[in-house]
Amino acid sequence: MASASARHILVDTEEKCLALKQEIEDGKDFAEVAKAHSSCPSGRQGGDLGRFGPGQMVPEFDKVVFSAELNQVQGPVKTQFGYHLLEVTERT
Repeated sequence: MASASARHILVDTEEKCLALKQEIEDGKDFAEVAKAHSSCPSGRQGGDLGRFGPGQMVPEFDKVVFSAELNQVQGPVKTQFGYHLLEVTERT
């Protein structure tokens, strides 16, 4: 069965999500940005969500995690929780 490991940053606006994405693209560490800005409890671990399979996350999230290139920041991805930046770190 397919599985993936990913990390994410959750914020409440698309504008904030885009600004954080730019910071990461400009060289800031994803984990540090997650610790400073993510509203998800996973932010304390640098946004690390661990390993999960298809269907364990909301559909919008799953679609990106199981199709995106590895180690590339994706987003903003809008879900019922807010706006996410995602980085898939491993997929099998």
